[in-house]
Amino acid sequence: MSVLTENKLSPQEEISILKNTKNAVILAHYYQEPEIQEIADFVGDSLELAKKAATTNADIIVFAGVHFMAETAKILNPSKKVLLPDLNAGCSLAESCPPEAFQQLKDKYPDHVVVTYINCSAEIKAMSDVVCTSSNAERVINSIPLDKPIIFAPDKNLGRYLIEKTGRKMLLWDGACIVHEAFSIDKLLELYAKYPSAKIIAHPESEEHILKIANYIGSTSGMLNFVKSSDQDTFIVATEAGILHQMQMDVPDKTLIPAPAKEDNSCACSECAFMKMNTLQKLYNCLKDESPEIVLAESLMKAAHRPIKRMMEL
Repeated sequence: MSVLTENKLSPQEEISILKNTKNAVILAHYYQEPEIQEIADFVGDSLELAKKAATTNADIIVFAGVHFMAETAKILNPSKKVLLPDLNAGCSLAESCPPEAFQQLKDKYPDHVVVTYINCSAEIKAMSDVVCTSSNAERVINSIPLDKPIIFAPDKNLGRYLIEKTGRKMLLWDGACIVHEAFSIDKLLELYAKYPSAKIIAHPESEEHILKIANYIGSTSGMLNFVKSSDQDTFIVATEAGILHQMQMDVPDKTLIPAPAKEDNSCACSECAFMKMNTLQKLYNCLKDESPEIVLAESLMKAAHRPIKRMMEL
């Protein structure tokens, strides 16, 4: 039976009642469905959500995102209950870096400083010296002494971008996000020909040929800020299409066009199927039942907390 027919209240109203009763907070990523973004207490990118998770006074954190994000919230709040609406909401990038294989790489290069992108599992974070997000990755790399060699994982595209930005040589793990590798350069150039005054903005997880033609490269929040502050009125957006909801609310008079994907699909854009596994009904169910819950071993949380804390200090 649906939430609506049980109590003749909207799902949003039911969720608000539960949230207040249980002293819960809902954190949502920009890539979630609009109806989830609208019910959330806070919407942000990975860095903003990590900061919010670290400072919340709620007893329960409902993380509307993917598994590694909810894990990060649990690592930062080991005594709180952290819920994920769908435990199967994984991440292609995080899954591209198995802990056993990564440990083998670390063992081969024991003198390297290990920097990992926050889009990785708790086990990978625990093997790291410092974690970064796309918002602060350049700052993190620049904080490492020049005489220290670096392993960067798991995103090779972000790694290549950082090598170009910082001039540092880094050993890159061969991982990638299928969403950000789904953009078609040919279709993008065709689209740009139709809108020659448009600014192309891209997330640094995108492939190198996409980044080469971008007018702006930045994190999810960075792209939002760029569009808000720019005098331009048309933008082609190369990241997960969920960002367009918040972006259009920020700039209702501007034209936003999703960068085209290689494969034809319903929106001709790139969407993360994992992010879209969370629904309003699942969000209600997990808050009502306080399940599924993110459970991590205490030793793992302690080990993974150290590199996140170092990032926060930077």
